[in-house]
Amino acid sequence: MKVPFLDLKANYLNIKSEIDEAIANVINKTAFASGPFVEEFEKNFAEFTGAKHCIAVNSGTAALHLAVIAMGIGKGDEVIIPANTFVATAWAVSYVGAKPVFVDVDPLTYTIDPKKIESAITKKTKAIIPVHLYGQVADMDAIKLIAQKHGLIVIEDAAQAQGAHYMGLPTGNLGDIACFSFYPGKNLGAFGEGGAITTNNSEAAERIAQLRSHAQPVKYVHTEVGFNYRMDGIQGAVLNVKLNYLKKNNDARRRIADKYNAAFEKIDGLKPPHEPDYSYHIYHLYELGLESKVKRDFLMETLKNKEIYAGLHYPIPVHLQEAYSSLKHKRGDFPVTENAADTLISLPMFPELTDSQVEYVINAIKKFFK
Repeated sequence: MKVPFLDLKANYLNIKSEIDEAIANVINKTAFASGPFVEEFEKNFAEFTGAKHCIAVNSGTAALHLAVIAMGIGKGDEVIIPANTFVATAWAVSYVGAKPVFVDVDPLTYTIDPKKIESAITKKTKAIIPVHLYGQVADMDAIKLIAQKHGLIVIEDAAQAQGAHYMGLPTGNLGDIACFSFYPGKNLGAFGEGGAITTNNSEAAERIAQLRSHAQPVKYVHTEVGFNYRMDGIQGAVLNVKLNYLKKNNDARRRIADKYNAAFEKIDGLKPPHEPDYSYHIYHLYELGLESKVKRDFLMETLKNKEIYAGLHYPIPVHLQEAYSSLKHKRGDFPVTENAADTLISLPMFPELTDSQVEYVINAIKKFFK
């Protein structure tokens, strides 16, 4: 039996008629760049997150970049981010000439450890960017208390957490501003690149809306140096359809995770994901921990030989990437992050996984440990 890591075609075929009609409507109206289909998605996604404003852009990286600009972060500032994240979180800080300051993550949730934040704060610190990684929400109350104490901005990186909740509240409305990615493999994935920013800050929303389109309040009037970060019409139309299925698909992911958890909790040497009381985890990724890198890599190869395709996120931490060598970090600086890079394996996780595929994965791992 073949079990892919992700099956985008199965996801498409489930809603093919609706998707095809939505794309045809964009083509018939030639609404290719921004336009009514994007505006409709912005309205719907704002309602979904509970935020006043949603500004759609062409990637999650663009969303982070514009959010950092809109929050007034610039050259000489410092921004605290978790060491365990995709590199785009750091890119956004670097793009504006600020310095990303890494802190380690909690060993259970793998999201930023609030206990490590205050020691990283300096007079130059301007913001904290908690990352809701793997679909797991960061400990936002603890983070916001620290931010309020020190007068810091909180920017949610919710790129992997569309539909996740913190204490019953949706991501996208937990800080000052939030950023989402709609890369095809995300829980809410476009048919190409896509992203969005949500906020209750009307001034920031207006500036972002202008910046994404060459900083034009009026056509051919440019108030500052802007960007071409617009979402195209086809992505807006596709996302509008797929948003209607997001809760259903997230529920399916959680059911699959429940099956994985029940099987792996009984096996010595395995560490299933931890879901704290405050979090509603939507399992963008199912991260299974092993005792060592050697065992993790051996398991991955064994699964591949059985046509079970697992993944690695993120095998080289951001602080050890060559791009950030100027920060002079070394191995050992953030041990929890480095252990995650060495020992976590991402199991197949998508809503269309069948019961037989899930059981095949579980049985293969059980056999490996026997």
